[in-house]
Amino acid sequence: MKKSNLKILIIRFSSIGDIVLTSPVVRCLKQQLYGAEIHYLSKKAFSTVLENNPYIDKLHLLDGALSTVMPQLKAEKFDYVIDLHNNVRTMRVKSQLGIKSFSFNKLNIKKWLLVNFKINMLPDIHIVDRYLKTVESLGVKNDGKGLDYFLSKEYFVEELLPSSHANYIGLVIGAQHATKRLPVHKLVEICTLINRPIVLLGGKEDAEIGNQIACETGSYVFNGCGKFSLDQSAFLVKTATRVITHDTGLMHIAAAFKKDITSVWGNTVPEFGMYPYAVAHSKMIEVKGLNCRPCSKIGHLKCPKDHFKCMNEHNAAEIVSF
Repeated sequence: MKKSNLKILIIRFSSIGDIVLTSPVVRCLKQQLYGAEIHYLSKKAFSTVLENNPYIDKLHLLDGALSTVMPQLKAEKFDYVIDLHNNVRTMRVKSQLGIKSFSFNKLNIKKWLLVNFKINMLPDIHIVDRYLKTVESLGVKNDGKGLDYFLSKEYFVEELLPSSHANYIGLVIGAQHATKRLPVHKLVEICTLINRPIVLLGGKEDAEIGNQIACETGSYVFNGCGKFSLDQSAFLVKTATRVITHDTGLMHIAAAFKKDITSVWGNTVPEFGMYPYAVAHSKMIEVKGLNCRPCSKIGHLKCPKDHFKCMNEHNAAEIVSF
């Protein structure tokens, strides 16, 4: 294999799940362009997702204005930019670096048609495979190994959870947007039907809801929301017997660990191409037949129709039937 002296910058600013979904591009570039030096530009807030990746030679972190990071990027004298975000800010980076770039096609018009007119012209291709198409002209191909997520260390379950929760189901109750999250009464119903050790996973913003769920169910439900770092939460996803999750970052981390996943969908739809990737046992639960869905390619603070049928009408028994 001929050695490459290429120096390549990958850009994806946010967020957790989207960055995890770029991991096959990072790995394939590093492994297939022998000797290439791979750099990655992202926001400082998401450094945990990237800093332990052995396929990244150098991480550049944005914390504020682009002007704070551009001098170090220019000094690197990259050969190529791989833009997997493709927004106004990344266009500025590419313009200022002035080198050949390969940019991800976000298919925004087709997404707009699906959201606003329910006309689906999106290709039946996962976003990971679309990310990889961005670099195929460099001779890079999908190696079929799925997603990567690298922990900073290996934890022990007994360090993080009570002894009663040695074998547990991970229930991810958080998501960035409210219309991606099941209402509390549905989460309580799910926990009641499972009736075995459950660990609730989410951020500090989910802690109050987690407490409510735990109070309305029983001691078999452990509220881990806000108690763990992202790295620790990822470890708990890795060691769960199964993961039930909304369309959120921990869903993609679960896919990286090849977990059995039940994903519960609200206002977004798998047709956007961001469902669990390369997982042998993945079950996607949706409320079909709603003419208002999808109502956004991302999410809302509340249901625009005020009925929230896409989550309220979920059958809890279907969600827990593994």
